[in-house]
Amino acid sequence: MNLLLKSANIIDSSSEFHNTVQDILIEKGVISNIAKNIENPNNYKEINLENLHVSQGWFDSSVCFGEPGFEDRETIANGLKTAALSGFTAVAMNADTHPVLDSSSDIAFVKSKAQNHAVHLLPIGALTNNSDGEHLSEMFDMKNAGACAFQDYKKPITNANMLKIALQYASNFNGLVYSYPQDNSITRSGVVNENITSTKLGLKGNPNLAEALQVARDLFLLEYTNGKLHIPTISTAEAVDLIREAKKKKLDVSCSVAIHNLFFTDEVLTSFDTKYKVQPPLRTKKDVEALIEGVKDGTIDMVTSDHNPLNIELKNIEFDYASYGTIGLESAFGVLNSLFSTKKTISLLTKGKDRFGIENTSISIGNKANMSLFNPNHKYTFEKSHIHSKSKNSIFLNTELKGSVYGIIANKKMILNA
Repeated sequence: MNLLLKSANIIDSSSEFHNTVQDILIEKGVISNIAKNIENPNNYKEINLENLHVSQGWFDSSVCFGEPGFEDRETIANGLKTAALSGFTAVAMNADTHPVLDSSSDIAFVKSKAQNHAVHLLPIGALTNNSDGEHLSEMFDMKNAGACAFQDYKKPITNANMLKIALQYASNFNGLVYSYPQDNSITRSGVVNENITSTKLGLKGNPNLAEALQVARDLFLLEYTNGKLHIPTISTAEAVDLIREAKKKKLDVSCSVAIHNLFFTDEVLTSFDTKYKVQPPLRTKKDVEALIEGVKDGTIDMVTSDHNPLNIELKNIEFDYASYGTIGLESAFGVLNSLFSTKKTISLLTKGKDRFGIENTSISIGNKANMSLFNPNHKYTFEKSHIHSKSKNSIFLNTELKGSVYGIIANKKMILNA
């Protein structure tokens, strides 16, 4: 792949060209020159895009693609294409499949489906067989087959001893264990945040206590085992405080927050629109403010779209019975760039790679080209026409966003929006 990017604003604090506008010459997938004005004697394809900005490739630690088993929701091929057009060069795929990814052969299958694509797919193996919470899965074999971490997607580990053993076992091969932060004995049948809004709407509540109890328990177990823990998609002020204190103790813990939990509060639920039914639920303004502060001070390590495509019939029913989840890859940049500065947004989208063993490739001469291309100033209303996923269940439909994505250059390929 040979390309010449013209007048690219480089945002990459690890590069000597950070905060400058440069031409970037890419030959055979490698950055061969960066300069103010590069001639094109070999007649390479030139990329001239309005207000072009480039950064290191973005990473998402939680996406669902359905395949195998739920190809009607999404396929790996289209999911990776969607990720590319949304600016992501690497994604971690959940084991929310049928069958669940709980063996080395399952991991090998998923990786084979993603071969030769621009986007690097990292499968997350199930923590327990069939994600049933009863018996540990073949974690070591899956790690050798390419699994980047282990979790039972959106399923809390109710048995504390199970998590203890998983953390101890995984520490033998530097395995990363996820634990979903929810105590089901407290949540029970709650479908939205327990608050004045849930009372007004007559919907059963899921209190902050359910998350805080689980996080506190998991951190005690982590301290006991000296393991390696990731807590995905926290949503409460209490969880932020608990993890902040754990990090002061130097525990090996990381966490993420779903982008929609930074943007919306439970006040949007008054319309009973099921696009707002997500797990964990949308919380209060106080929680959102605590989450944003946790992002700013580094307590929260990474953000995720928590991309979860669902069929229309799973959403187009009464609120109590609708499924949890929203797609989020396509809107991720525009939402974050509406909340934070562009530099902070890029920092958030590129954080977390080290935790998952992904190489950070700076935009420097001699390095492989692995970058995201975008325009941070474009304001627009997010509509179905912006969705590349097979499923259209976006929580951000009809929302004003700032910042659009052109595509990516990675793995000797370029994928751009038409």
